[in-house]
Order: sequence, then structure tokens, then C-alpha cells
Amino acid sequence: MRASPLFMALLYFIMGFVFTYIAIQSVEETVWNFTTIILAVVATFDFAVAIRLIGVHMKIKDAKNKSKK
Repeated sequence: MRASPLFMALLYFIMGFVFTYIAIQSVEETVWNFTTIILAVVATFDFAVAIRLIGVHMKIKDAKNKSKK
């Protein structure tokens, strides 16, 4: 059984929010430290993957609807 793209998108959004939260908590004197930047980059990639998975979900849904007609 495979996970749906919508479920995987939800997981990636949650991971993106977690990495963003950790990045915010890791700020010490300035935002420009290595840990904060790496965590923010990982969160950005997670959000990008989630958005792409939502697009895949919509394309699959449209293809199924067109094949039924």
C-alpha cells in the first residue's frame, strides 16, 4: 500500500513547521548563525516538496476525473 501524495504533503508541511520552530528557538544573538540557516534551508525544502506533492495530487485527481467521463 502506497501513501497518497496528499498525506505525504501533510507530513512535509509538519516537518517544515517543526524545523522552522527549531530554527526560531536556536536564535541566540543574531539570526545569521550556521544552525539557524541550515534549519531554515531544510524547512524551505520541506515546504517546497509539500507544495509539489499537492500539485501531484491535483493532477492525479484531474486525470481520474477525466478518465471517468
